[in-house]
Amino acid sequence: MRSRPTLEWAPGPDVLALQPGATDVGPVAEVVSGGGVVVLSGAGLSTESGIPDYRGETGSLRTHTPMTYGDFTGSEAARQRYWARSHLGWRTIARAHPNDGHRAVAALRARGNLSGIISQNVDGLHQAAGARDVIELHGNLDRIICLDCGTASAREILDRRLRAANQAFTAESTRINPDGDVELPEEVVRTFTVVPCTVCGGVLKPDVVFFGENVPRSRVQRCYDLIDDANAVLVLGSSLTVMSGFRFVRHAAKAGTPVLIINQGLTRGDPYATYRVNLPLGQALTQVLAETTGPSHA
Repeated sequence: MRSRPTLEWAPGPDVLALQPGATDVGPVAEVVSGGGVVVLSGAGLSTESGIPDYRGETGSLRTHTPMTYGDFTGSEAARQRYWARSHLGWRTIARAHPNDGHRAVAALRARGNLSGIISQNVDGLHQAAGARDVIELHGNLDRIICLDCGTASAREILDRRLRAANQAFTAESTRINPDGDVELPEEVVRTFTVVPCTVCGGVLKPDVVFFGENVPRSRVQRCYDLIDDANAVLVLGSSLTVMSGFRFVRHAAKAGTPVLIINQGLTRGDPYATYRVNLPLGQALTQVLAETTGPSHA
């Protein structure tokens, strides 16, 4: 039986005793100029695109409990609730545009400063900004997979099917969550019709890693390989609460690889950080880009 996932993290004395994060991005730009930097990004990078994070000042976990893998696979009612809410939320995710932070990361990658990007987000905004070879640690909401036969398909196709099956479904929501979920009254949820896999009639699931679900081992190994070859790791907009991302920071620090963190607020990785910046991501990364040279000129 799977245990309930860790959704919250309370900073201990080791974190609270640290000095506040700096506002000078110069040391980050200096490291990035040397090249070989791996970015590990989180939900905080997408807040300026209109997608709230989980744990910031207005984070969705204050009012929202994300769907877990055990709930989704174990309950037809839970799947109905997920798809009703996600049906609305995905439209907002699909309309979101990259912000200055995404564009700066893409530019640094194109220039050769970054050797890799590991994203904990499921919104695809790194790629929309032009970044290449992004490892989507937790998958992408644009893809759908059947849990029974394994058939993969595009979210747009499922969206059309859900629209056709729910022509009278006119619910609206004002709040979107990082996982593409929205808030809906239960009585509205119960009017929603879920559609099965067109190949085998099985259960469809977004191709994302739910809370409590394991990231595929091959994907995890690709991330470790990047971290092992990195000159530094740059964490962007992540509290590192969940182990799926935090383990890479610990791994890097244990190997003596510098860890730089840009985040508004404390993170679980702060005790392992060589340098921490407390600034909005778009502002900070735009400054980093402006102050960074190509690795060949370092």
